[in-house]
Amino acid sequence: MKKASSTRPPQAPGTEVKALILGQRALFMQALRLSVVIGALMLVPSWYMFEVYGRVLNSRNVMTLVWLSVAAVGVYVVLELLEIARSRILFRAAQSVDRQLTPRVFDACFEANLRKQPGGTTQALSDVRAVCDFIPSPAVTGAMDVPASLLCLVLLYLMSPWLGLMAALGALLQAGLGLVQERRTSPPYGEAMQASIEAQNRATGTLRNAQVIESMGMEGAMYQRWMASQRRFLQRLSQASDQASVASAAAKMIQNMQGSLLLGLATWLMLGNNLLGGGGMVIVASILGGRVLAPLAQLVGQWRQIASVRSAYARVSALLTHVPQREPGMELPAPKGVLTVEAVYVSPPASQAPVLKGVSFQVAPGEALMVIGPSAAGKSTLARVLIGVWPAQGGKVRLDGADVYAWHKSQLGPHIGYLPQGVELFDGTIAENIARFGKVDMALVRQAADEVGITAMIEQLPQGFETAIGDEGAVLSGGQRQRIGLARAIYGQPRLVVLDEPNSSLDEAGDKALLDLMQRLKSRGTTLIAITHRSSVLPAADKLLLLTDGTVGAFGPRDDVLAAMKEANEKARGRTVQLPKPAFTAPAPRGGAA
Repeated sequence: MKKASSTRPPQAPGTEVKALILGQRALFMQALRLSVVIGALMLVPSWYMFEVYGRVLNSRNVMTLVWLSVAAVGVYVVLELLEIARSRILFRAAQSVDRQLTPRVFDACFEANLRKQPGGTTQALSDVRAVCDFIPSPAVTGAMDVPASLLCLVLLYLMSPWLGLMAALGALLQAGLGLVQERRTSPPYGEAMQASIEAQNRATGTLRNAQVIESMGMEGAMYQRWMASQRRFLQRLSQASDQASVASAAAKMIQNMQGSLLLGLATWLMLGNNLLGGGGMVIVASILGGRVLAPLAQLVGQWRQIASVRSAYARVSALLTHVPQREPGMELPAPKGVLTVEAVYVSPPASQAPVLKGVSFQVAPGEALMVIGPSAAGKSTLARVLIGVWPAQGGKVRLDGADVYAWHKSQLGPHIGYLPQGVELFDGTIAENIARFGKVDMALVRQAADEVGITAMIEQLPQGFETAIGDEGAVLSGGQRQRIGLARAIYGQPRLVVLDEPNSSLDEAGDKALLDLMQRLKSRGTTLIAITHRSSVLPAADKLLLLTDGTVGAFGPRDDVLAAMKEANEKARGRTVQLPKPAFTAPAPRGGAA
């Protein structure tokens, strides 16, 4: 059977983001052509001044002045319309990049979070926004105005080679200042951004765990921890700003000096009859000199945005390089539920030490396997591998012969039910949470709630199934969250259901409802895996798997494994050997609703 998904080979850093941006080449060329026209029209003030000095003042013709002014105003209107058109074109390019890049980065963040890799935070989405916002920014339009500045430089050279030489020297000096500023500000600014992200993450974690921090008097320590990152951010940002302010001031000084120096040089050339166009060109030369340096000065002035987007671009590129895109393969038929685990070795993400070591077993549709064992035996790791969110470094987990990790989750997900130890509900209604935030089929939602035994509890809430539960189900108790999570796991009658400590927050009535539910799941052919430390659900088990230190201590029919464990314990007692902690315990007496 072919795999249902594949992973693209890793690309060179920055290749994917660069390709998306270069995909807007046609729009960028349109904007560049408009920039050339805009640059040419920006010469209108010089032309207007030349005509006024050379024609109106000599002829003293008022109508000439009026028509020249009308023409100049008309050009200014056209110039503004062209600026708007260029801005819209660049905005369209930014929107196109955003539409393609944001879903890819979101998936990469999700994948990195599953693998516990760097970059799996919402910061990556903010970085995408920074990259897209940069496309129509003044820094980009300033770069597009460089051809117009070259045109001004050519005109100055035609007026006099000396004017062209002076303007070129000023441009080279300002470009050199920009490069020096870039080299001196990029390292501290990059470190400042990293410290800012660290401070933001620490603040978010502190606020999310406010109850724990307050109850144990940790607020002062957590505040100091956050302030350490904040101080580092401010210190490095101040250092970068100091470096940039010096370069910006120098660039502004050069721009101001160049206008005066060109004015003086043009006057000297005119006095020697070496200036093309006569006295009117003196002022024109000064204006053209300012236009030569304007784009470079604009780029230098945008140093913070340029440095910020470079850091954002590098982070997004690194994330996409480390998390190649998965492509859905051929559609596979709905699974029947034959689960096969073949000599699986698993190390948690970002770890080299294996937690599962050669685990093998098989479960048929309609069978229930209970996984037991002491703490840190690898039970929760096994659950994550069975549902395909963690890869196996050796061996395979197969559902109907297909690798569950390679099977694209958009295809496999509806056939999988999973209840983790820490039940995570999301901001929305109870019905939306049970329906997995897909299309809400109230018949299936009610069926799942009925099977878990929570319909009456839900209907007692203010809006019933439409009750908004808040972020992480904050308005519900632990037992209610667990049972709603259980209803979500069985919504749509999945073929494989994996439950990790499904009764850890349940009372006696909840335990009984869970046992009845497990029997019903088996009766309709569901493959059921339950990880538990409590024996209340043991009657539903067909098979037992005992994990000890990541290896299979025992596996087989429930009664055979229990008998073997009992015999081993009796032998151990006879040798007066201290026994390990029991694989599971009977539930403690409880009363009232969880």
